Amino acid sequence: MTRHRGTTAEAAHDKAVAEARDEIVRVGTSLFARGYVHASAGNISAKVGDSHLITPTDAALGFLEPGRLALVDARGEQIAGDRASKTLTLHRRICAADPAARFVVHTHSTHLVALTLAGVWSADDVLPPITPYYVMKVGHVPLIPYHRPGDPRVADLVTAEIADQAASRTPIRAVLLDRLGPVVWGPDAATALAVLEELEETARLWLLTDRRPEPLPHHALDELRSTFDAAW
Repeated sequence: MTRHRGTTAEAAHDKAVAEARDEIVRVGTSLFARGYVHASAGNISAKVGDSHLITPTDAALGFLEPGRLALVDARGEQIAGDRASKTLTLHRRICAADPAARFVVHTHSTHLVALTLAGVWSADDVLPPITPYYVMKVGHVPLIPYHRPGDPRVADLVTAEIADQAASRTPIRAVLLDRLGPVVWGPDAATALAVLEELEETARLWLLTDRRPEPLPHHALDELRSTFDAAW
């Protein structure tokens, strides 16, 4: 009986990994087709049980192959696929810091990178709360100071922000890496993508209006908190 349960669990895990491979490819194709990623910039990962699937280093997200995605075990050791993205540590640390994080996306989205070059609203909130859906779907997004791509110190900074915001009862779903773009996460691909899309669109709106719009007034933010449980 024990052997049968083990075999069943392994089969279920293999099936979940296969489904996650297909989901990562689907998301990569969609991001590329809509201009959220270009060339080999960006990476995507999914947590499956204690394992992680992540796009390979220097992979073009619009042309991913399921079998070439890197599979990493609970110890962080790669067991299948091409060499894992250099941001693997960051992805794994986000999932460890936030139990709700099972799908992580990092892009070099044009308007969000431009925002870091033009100047963010503040280090604690890269954009002001100018629309209700930004408040409800995205929430607070801190700026992470520039470090080279793949620098492990970034993981320390991001997980510290996750812990600080959780302690303040305003859990975050994203951060913005200076000159490198957003990292977003959620329990599944659809949730993570919704955050990314609303975040990039709000950056585009704010830049298009020369960063002039005022934030929503306090009473409007209070209403969004009480009506929709917005984490702001």
